[in-house]
Amino acid sequence: QEQLVESGGGLVQPGDSLRLSCEFSGITWDNYRIGWFRQAPGKEREGLSCLSRSTGFNYYADSVKGRFSMSRDNARNTVYLQMNSLKPEDTAVYYCAAHRSVFCSGSGSAYSYWGRGTQVSVSS
Repeated sequence: QEQLVESGGGLVQPGDSLRLSCEFSGITWDNYRIGWFRQAPGKEREGLSCLSRSTGFNYYADSVKGRFSMSRDNARNTVYLQMNSLKPEDTAVYYCAAHRSVFCSGSGSAYSYWGRGTQVSVSS
C-alpha cells in the first residue's frame, strides 16, 4: 500500500530556509513519479517539482525556481524539498504525492497517492 508522510514544516521568517521531508512506503524509485505541491488558502494547488526515472528532477513553478530544490535519499525512501530565501507568499500547506509512472508531471490530477501535508508559514 502506497503511503507518504510529510514533515519539516513550521513558522519561519522571511529569508529563512526550511527543508521538508517526504518519507514513503509501497513506492519504488523506478516505477513511480514523486512530486511536491503546495496549496495556499483560497488558491489552487500548485505543482512545484517532480522526480521520475525517465525525466529526473523537474521544476514547474517559476515563483520557486532558483530557491527550491528537490533531492532524494535512496536508502531512506525519502525525498526532500529544500526551500531557501522564503517569502510570505510561500505560506501554504505542502504536499508530496506519487503515481505509478516513469514520467514526470506537474499536474496534481496526475497523482494518485497523497500525504496529509505539512504547514509552512512565513511571517515576520
